[in-house]
Amino acid sequence: MVEALLPTLRSVDYYMEPCLMDLAALEVVDPGYCSRVLDFTVGRFGYGRVKFLGKTDVRRLNLDQIVKFNRHEVIVYEDENAKPMVGQGLNKPAEVSLTLKLKLLDFNKGRINDVVEKLRESMERQGAEFISFDPVIGEWKFLVCHFSRFGLSGDDEEDITMDDAAEVQDPAEMKGGEIVDMDEETPEEVEANEPVLYHSLPAHLGLDPVRMNEMRTWMFPDDEEEVVEDLIGLRQKFPYNKESIGSPLQNSTQRMSHRASSPVMRKTPLALLEYKPGSFDSNSPGTILLAQQHKGLTSKMMKGVGFTLNLEHETPISGSHSCNIVDAGLFMGRSFRVGWGPNGVLVHSGAPVGGNNSQRFLSSFIHVEKVALDKVVRDENNKSRKELVDFSFDSPLNLHKAINRETKEVEMGSFKLKLQKVVSNRLMLSEICRSYIDIVERQLEVPWLSSSARLVLMHQVMIWELIKVLFSERENSGQSKSVGADNEEDMMQDLKESSLEVDQEALPLIRRAEFSCWLQESVCHRVQDEVSSLNESSYLEHIFLLLTGRQLDAAVEMAASRGDVRLACLLSQAGGLNHADIARQLDLWRSNGLDFNFIEKERVRLYELLSGNIHGALHDLKIDWKRFLGLLMWYQMPPHTPLPIIFQTYQLLFVNGKAPYPLPIYIDEGPVDADVRFPEKHFDLSYYLMLLHANGEGEFSALKTMLSAFSSTHDPLDYHMIWHQRAVLEAVGIFTSKDLQVLDMGLVSQLLCIGQCHWAIYVVLHMPQCDDYPYLHATVIREILFQYCETWCSDESQQRFIENLDIPLSWLHEAMVCF
Repeated sequence: MVEALLPTLRSVDYYMEPCLMDLAALEVVDPGYCSRVLDFTVGRFGYGRVKFLGKTDVRRLNLDQIVKFNRHEVIVYEDENAKPMVGQGLNKPAEVSLTLKLKLLDFNKGRINDVVEKLRESMERQGAEFISFDPVIGEWKFLVCHFSRFGLSGDDEEDITMDDAAEVQDPAEMKGGEIVDMDEETPEEVEANEPVLYHSLPAHLGLDPVRMNEMRTWMFPDDEEEVVEDLIGLRQKFPYNKESIGSPLQNSTQRMSHRASSPVMRKTPLALLEYKPGSFDSNSPGTILLAQQHKGLTSKMMKGVGFTLNLEHETPISGSHSCNIVDAGLFMGRSFRVGWGPNGVLVHSGAPVGGNNSQRFLSSFIHVEKVALDKVVRDENNKSRKELVDFSFDSPLNLHKAINRETKEVEMGSFKLKLQKVVSNRLMLSEICRSYIDIVERQLEVPWLSSSARLVLMHQVMIWELIKVLFSERENSGQSKSVGADNEEDMMQDLKESSLEVDQEALPLIRRAEFSCWLQESVCHRVQDEVSSLNESSYLEHIFLLLTGRQLDAAVEMAASRGDVRLACLLSQAGGLNHADIARQLDLWRSNGLDFNFIEKERVRLYELLSGNIHGALHDLKIDWKRFLGLLMWYQMPPHTPLPIIFQTYQLLFVNGKAPYPLPIYIDEGPVDADVRFPEKHFDLSYYLMLLHANGEGEFSALKTMLSAFSSTHDPLDYHMIWHQRAVLEAVGIFTSKDLQVLDMGLVSQLLCIGQCHWAIYVVLHMPQCDDYPYLHATVIREILFQYCETWCSDESQQRFIENLDIPLSWLHEAMVCF
């Protein structure tokens, strides 16, 4: 019996930890052990190993077919059709160790750093996280979130070995048998040519005075023409990575002598930074270029290597205000702080001031980064996909365009714009939500989505379902039918089988029944995950978890299969009107001195739950906020309690610290791919919708917080779906607001980032008019036309779409002339 559960591994040069014999012994001692093996490891002698983090179900796995090690690579589930979902089987986070068989000719520190940097870049391209590289034994470690094929490609291997060979081929570049950089000065040479400031501020901070004097030389030259030359040529003393733009910095003594001998020639200053909009494809509509002689070179992600600091010496700014040892902006005076370039380019130094991370950074590192506005259209390998552009933007906006709308012509100076607004009613809301759900479900079928993207998409489906449940209405055709079912499941079944309209007085009960079904569906996967990890002998705990998801049929069947007939009968009536009877029975047992130590703890927990004592039933057990809300609704409050009362009761318990925090989905059901910092005072969007429903017709104070990106996704710059949810709720009259320009401009920025200029203008025309900014629409539209002229001019369909929006043709012609 035990042998049938064990994994198989017949390859003689492969091994696993624990080994087959240990697994069999542990399974006998602890039944079910093979379903939760901690840090299960598979390896191949001389090639490497992979350790699957956490508990892994290894039952009946054919490891010979699943795990394969080749030279410098590991493959798990080579057959994509046989690969399970992320988190299941062996398609889960793991630590990989590969043995690199490279002919490294030299082991000096600089060479090792080059190899490490190339390995780190290789991991970033593959979506993994570099850990370490041991050059002595050739061991390369990295972390992966899921599996396909990871390792060192032939091009990367050749790059590393060729760089290594190139470094030792030129004997002129060797001193005393060691590889040195011919442009690098020795300390003795520097002392002979430059004054050393041993009693200066750099020396006090533990910095290299020679290096700081050299910085002063190129940062504050006497001649204007050398400013640009030095900044562009900066490399050798402060080397950038291989993607940096510039030539090696000339010897400082050579520069000094050249400056002394050459006559001063005044030239017209060249701009260090030049912005040329629209010179790239739709993925990068703008760029920053260095000086005029470098036109045509693209700006790339880079990080400059800063000077080495002695961490024992601190400055006052490294205290409570910043995690930086030395603030580069403060150190360099007015020459640098932080700044924004076009299209989301940010230049900054070090870590954000006031961050929660206690780790300290060397803020002499200058970062040139581009803020990612298009994460939603990228797959798990960070590649932009046309299909995701269609599902995330084109299809939802086309659906939005198909909804009825009203047009208002507004004068913008001497021009006129036709502002638009979608209008609908609650009778059509169900159909609208269903259409949006269809789009998201088609996107979920895309195979190469990341786990965090799938989590957010499934949440969007549930949000549209909740909007339909809470705010839609049924058409009254004159025929009516009363609903007399005993419970919510029977009521929903009656509604499905009947085509007649129900009695208007029963509508609150119907809405409650629909919400109950929505809640059961929302928590079903969490219940199943927890149940699957239980030991089969703890059937009472199994039943309790089923009750937290209101899976009554499965709970009754479980109790009956174990011969616990009385409990099965009691469970069959759960959620009815017998709460008080069970609570009275428990009180009688306590008043008569019944010793509860003779009753299983889990059975008492079940009795407490069925009596409506939720906190007594949970005691030390932690559950998520949706299941707690379900327990409150299903087992404590009467079955005819309206939804607003249920939501307000939960809110009161939460404020008093007696209910779980309604965490956003990406935190509650993480982990996500990115490092997410918990957004304070932000709840899950579904909880905000419940509060909005309970609020009725009054003004909803949390509207701005509800419609922020943090309420539904870990990407604070992603507004592509919440914009539609706001528009639909406004269209059916749930609320009205004229101060949500942040939401509109967030979607506009996303659309411009992927080159969808026509849709960006479409969104601008749907912004509500604000008296404080009467020309906002005209200003934004003209800015889009001018900055992204090359993008929309080169696409005939975009230009025609913009013209159909009745944008003044003179604006389009003016933009094209200026371009």
